Amino acid sequence: MKFLDLIFFVNLATFYMKKLLMNNIARLLLVFFAFLSFTFLQAQQEQHNVHNMFNQLSYNPGFAGSVNGICATGLIRQQWVGFEGAPATYNINIHSPLSVVHGGIGASIYQDELGYQKEIGVKLMYAYRHDLGMGNLGVGVQVGFINGSVDFSQFEVGKNVRDGGDYIIEGKQEVSDMLLDFGLGVQYFVPEKFYVGISSTRLSEQESPDDLLAYKSRRHYYLNAGYMWALPGNPSFVLEPSILVKSDGTKTEYDLAGLLKYNNKFWGGVSFSANSTLQVKDPLAVLVGIAIKDVKIGYAYTVPTSQIGSGGSHEVMVGYCFKINFDKGRRSYKNTRFL
Repeated sequence: MKFLDLIFFVNLATFYMKKLLMNNIARLLLVFFAFLSFTFLQAQQEQHNVHNMFNQLSYNPGFAGSVNGICATGLIRQQWVGFEGAPATYNINIHSPLSVVHGGIGASIYQDELGYQKEIGVKLMYAYRHDLGMGNLGVGVQVGFINGSVDFSQFEVGKNVRDGGDYIIEGKQEVSDMLLDFGLGVQYFVPEKFYVGISSTRLSEQESPDDLLAYKSRRHYYLNAGYMWALPGNPSFVLEPSILVKSDGTKTEYDLAGLLKYNNKFWGGVSFSANSTLQVKDPLAVLVGIAIKDVKIGYAYTVPTSQIGSGGSHEVMVGYCFKINFDKGRRSYKNTRFL
């Protein structure tokens, strides 16, 4: 899918949001599922988080400024505990509405590690926000930098009879390169009801000129949605199912989750990932969390199903919102249910 194709789908999604959302939600969902048909294929995704419903800013710049305050979220994920060189992810996001630019701004910093490979990224976002129907529409852009590196000094270079070793990497130290990153995203949400978003990151698909590093940035596509359903007869309990679909044009993955919240202060739930053939990629993950005033703390444990990382995977999420009131005379649409 080319850049112009992506622009077309973003414009198409925005058009249908404005025209059909209030009258026919089902038709809107068909637009998004049509988008998936173009990327329903089978390569490695960007960072994987179980708490993706609390981490929307990391993959959709249209989320920037969607809450009534300055909100920050931190995530730490340690995968396959007990396995040397296992993946580890660290992510910090912050965003806020800003009336002077008619929208919101945000920033995201992350570090992804796998063995002797490391990727560090910095993203800056802006989203134009506009009240639409019962909710709010955000159309966002993102620019950033990705630094990819490999520490060749950690490799054990073996010897063989034919050539006496791997002379290409022998004696090499850490090699890195910086790539430019762009992204686009659209998000629409109705407070206490539902949200839906579509986005794409790494649009430029830049490639490192270093032959040894051979580092290339692949374009990614995302579709996410969630719904809040208060249990009949007991609105203190709210069921919140969500889905995140991720694709890089050669592989599609589905992250499915369900949370049950009590008074928006305690929650628990489950999550799992599947590929495009609906085969489970990640085993069951269990989530628990608590909200203390403006602070949210969540923990997720992924149950191991193999000898690789027999200790399972652990993930911790901490979020904080400093609530502010930018437009006292304006109808409020924002909330801090999702940081």
